Amino acid sequence: MAKSSGVGMRKALRLFVFLVSLSFHRPSDAQAGYGIIRKIPIPGQGSWDYLAVDEAARRLYVSHGTQVEVLDVDSGAIVGKIANTLGVHGIALAPELGQGFVSNGGSSTITIFDLKTLHTISEVPAAGKKPDAIIYDPATLRVFAFNGGSDSATAIQATSGNVAGTIDLGGGPEFAVADGAGNVYDNLEDQSLVLKIDAHSLQVKERWPSDPCASPSSMAMDRPNRRLFLGCRSKVMAVMNADTGQVMTTLPIGDHVDATAFDPGTRLIFNSNGEGTITVIREDSPDSYTLVGSVQTLPRAKTMALDPKTHQLFLSTAEAGQFEVLVVGRK
Repeated sequence: MAKSSGVGMRKALRLFVFLVSLSFHRPSDAQAGYGIIRKIPIPGQGSWDYLAVDEAARRLYVSHGTQVEVLDVDSGAIVGKIANTLGVHGIALAPELGQGFVSNGGSSTITIFDLKTLHTISEVPAAGKKPDAIIYDPATLRVFAFNGGSDSATAIQATSGNVAGTIDLGGGPEFAVADGAGNVYDNLEDQSLVLKIDAHSLQVKERWPSDPCASPSSMAMDRPNRRLFLGCRSKVMAVMNADTGQVMTTLPIGDHVDATAFDPGTRLIFNSNGEGTITVIREDSPDSYTLVGSVQTLPRAKTMALDPKTHQLFLSTAEAGQFEVLVVGRK
């Protein structure tokens, strides 16, 4: 009886150690201390899409129906708006030029505005249909607008406001990033491809399959380490080598991802999902990644911007008909 009791105690101890181990490693229980810390209500109805943070000026730009709401990042106060942006999708900022750029899907135009006054400088035809994602490339001083209605990208010379050229992408573009060295990367969601574009010559240099990531929708980049992070509608985030196109690994994320953000200060990667979660992944090294956990947000809160100074995230959604911005940070 004593021997049997000792064996039972050892088995029970092993089971206890195993269960404790699971509690420390189960992603759903390890949320990195993040959660919703504030909700900023914004008057008016209408759809929404991308957000953008001007870290230095402490402003948050929020797409909202037919205008861009401009908020103070720290207080959450509405400090202005950029009006007449029909079907607004994205906002690109060129702080060194003192200008911002808005993609207007409804009018197929790009609004150029003054970052200080928020006044419109000019409105440029997009040379394509339904411009959606928009980014600024400091290496060429060009803005790239990705036209969802014509499978193309329009390059605008930011210093003049003139169209520098149009790129045939051969598929439906989603989000994009610039590496600061003269290359622009873009997802083709409908073809599960990542394009590498020469921002100088406006030529597609590479067309890389994103398999096993299907339908890549969002993108972020660790520029010093040359890693692309692809949020995929197949419920994975893929890590891609930005020089070779090799998919190095994938990690599970939530459903209907629409934005990915990388925080260089914490080495955390955030994927915002339409189901109402943010999947958090840690970059242990350029070749090693760990699933940290999931942060609960709200349904349809799938677009996101990161403030590198405070490490907070901003997401748009509507709750009981009230348009609002969720602020997610460490509790």
